[in-house]
Amino acid sequence: MIDEIDRQILEIVQQDARIANAEIARQVGLAPSAVLERLRKLEERGVIREYATTIDSGSVGCGLTAFVFVKTKECLDGTDLELAKIPEVLEVHDVAGDDSYLLKVKTKDPEALGRLLREKLKPIGNVLSTRTTIVLQTIKETTALPLDEGSCEVETKKSRAKKS
Repeated sequence: MIDEIDRQILEIVQQDARIANAEIARQVGLAPSAVLERLRKLEERGVIREYATTIDSGSVGCGLTAFVFVKTKECLDGTDLELAKIPEVLEVHDVAGDDSYLLKVKTKDPEALGRLLREKLKPIGNVLSTRTTIVLQTIKETTALPLDEGSCEVETKKSRAKKS
């Protein structure tokens, strides 16, 4: 279970994973050693999976974002793992509906996207077809989860008391 202080800590580290423990402690009203222990426990339980740096994709030559729907003969036969190995593929989602997977990809330009589709996706034996949507402009892109009560099912002592 995540208590209110854990929720606050998670919100803080989602905004800045490099923030000092002392600053987190100041913001949540705990000793730095207590914050360090809570972070360690959140990591051990798998609540915090990793710390990452967000890089502006356009600044490093990956300015084109596309979503690719992939239809396969069969799902979960290892195709998902093959798709996940492709460096330009940032996300692989097993989806319901006519398609088997939804991929989020980043490439340099439309030509690089075409090569990705022809040379890396279509040769995967189980792939029947792809449909691609190119992003014209990104309005919002985040990995931060909405942890305030009501957005996600983050059960705290406070929310449990409200249910009783």
